[in-house]
Amino acid sequence: MRSFIAVELTDELKREIEKLQEPLRRVGADVAWVKPGNVHATLKFLGEVSDDSMKIVFEGTRKALEGVKGFKLSLKDLGCFPNLKRPRVIWIGVEKGKMELGLIQRKIEQEMENLSFPKENREFSPHLTIGRVKSPKNVEKLTELVKSIDFQPEEIVIKEVVLMKSQLHPGGSIYTPLFKINLIT
Repeated sequence: MRSFIAVELTDELKREIEKLQEPLRRVGADVAWVKPGNVHATLKFLGEVSDDSMKIVFEGTRKALEGVKGFKLSLKDLGCFPNLKRPRVIWIGVEKGKMELGLIQRKIEQEMENLSFPKENREFSPHLTIGRVKSPKNVEKLTELVKSIDFQPEEIVIKEVVLMKSQLHPGGSIYTPLFKINLIT
């Protein structure tokens, strides 16, 4: 099954993201918007993992997170990868909690590498993907709006890391939590 390891958001924060997406949608750009319920911070994309290996992945993730404390996370502003001139991904930035997410990601990356999962070559950049640009249609209007939005919702407390299953469907991906690993509170 296709899977990844992530940090989930509170329902309240997901509602704030949904409100944030509304004016961006109205621009009429050709963007595949991530359903607010699916927005998360990916720590490690695993790809296809057999049912038998999933327990090993869970144990490896649990081991990687031993002694890791929960932390506060806050979001700030929007941006685009690779940049505003050639946007492919629209994201929300992480302000508070960057270091903690980076530490968790490195620990998980190392443990997954020990379990023979390929190491991610790109440097980890904590963010939340909220949309993927499909064509240049209305991109200038979109990026102007992205630059002008000041998004700073209330901070949340991250208490767990989740091992997720991802099922691709024509209407969008469906994410199902398989295992949750609690952080120390």
